[in-house]
Amino acid sequence: MNAAAALPITLLATAAFLSSSGSRVIDPLLHVVASDFGTTVPAVSVIIAAFTLPYGLCQILLGPLGDRFGKLRVIALAMGAYALATGACAFAGSLSTLTVMRVFAGATSAAIIPIGMAYIADAVAYQDRQVTLSRYLNGIVLSQLLAGPIGGVFGQYLGWRGVFVLLAAGAIMVTVVMALRIPRLPDTRSAAAGFSLTAYRGLLRGRLPRLLLLGAFVDGVLLNGSFPFLAPYMHEAFGLSYAAVGMILSCFGLGALAYTRLVRRMIPIFGEPGLVVLGGIAIALGVGGAMLAGAWPVLILTQTAIGFGYFMLHGVLQARSTEMLPGARATGVSSFAFTLFAGQSAGALGMGALIAATGYRGAFAVDAVLVLGLGLWLRAMLTQHAPGGTASVANR
Repeated sequence: MNAAAALPITLLATAAFLSSSGSRVIDPLLHVVASDFGTTVPAVSVIIAAFTLPYGLCQILLGPLGDRFGKLRVIALAMGAYALATGACAFAGSLSTLTVMRVFAGATSAAIIPIGMAYIADAVAYQDRQVTLSRYLNGIVLSQLLAGPIGGVFGQYLGWRGVFVLLAAGAIMVTVVMALRIPRLPDTRSAAAGFSLTAYRGLLRGRLPRLLLLGAFVDGVLLNGSFPFLAPYMHEAFGLSYAAVGMILSCFGLGALAYTRLVRRMIPIFGEPGLVVLGGIAIALGVGGAMLAGAWPVLILTQTAIGFGYFMLHGVLQARSTEMLPGARATGVSSFAFTLFAGQSAGALGMGALIAATGYRGAFAVDAVLVLGLGLWLRAMLTQHAPGGTASVANR
């Protein structure tokens, strides 16, 4: 049986689903948490940042651990710690305690998705990698589709504490299954790997890795950093309730899910350079359509287009990130994720300032034009730099 066939894709995708859900599942319940602690929604919104900030910052520290001690082992340990931290959130007696537990949950969750991608890259030749990664990313896509509704529905009957218990129980089950399966699966380890400047200098010495990290940063600025502002725009421009806005935003996941189903056919037709351009066009049309829409149902189509285009463009960059540092893939992929997060943070600040200066329509018009430029630049860069070879599992 070949390595790709032996990959525990479903298990890794489930871990990715639980990790990604930890960030979003509490969003519909902020008002309930605020009521329980006798405070305001803005005050409890700190529990969102408490998860996302350590998630981004810890990427650069946790990746080398996967290269040193084994990627599946680190994922399993991280999932176990994530389960404990998430379960502890359910028993928090104060907002400060809940915030601290969310910090631990975000920090441990950071090891799961990037290192999972690196594990897949170790086992799958590059020409098949984006298709395999798309199956893995189904877990993240489903979390974007379901985390909000799950949080809202279960929160209504179980309360916000029950939602954390449910999430922790799922993480515990995945941890147990991984612990049982790990001894039967190959898991590359390198005694020489670890957190050191040598690996990061290796990334910066290569021209293509430098360009990919720059692409990740710009991706974060223009895409991840701007998308959150679509929600308040929909609320203000169309008078939609936040519940309706949440349902429309979930259509991003529908577009992403459609891409994961079509990627196998699209890669041979368009190639990676074509995909990044088409992705940029789809995002720009989606953003532009949202700004020009005269009726809110149009937003369903625009949000679906944005999700489809985002995964088309971003999926190529993710696949290429697995080849930035073939001898220490977890370090390379985690560095990519860290740079993406840095861009997202910068983009959120920049987009906020641009909206304040020009309004939503002006800011998103600028963003749409720059996204088109990003797609064209990535096309030129990927055309010049072919994929750097294939992965091998012979050294396991």
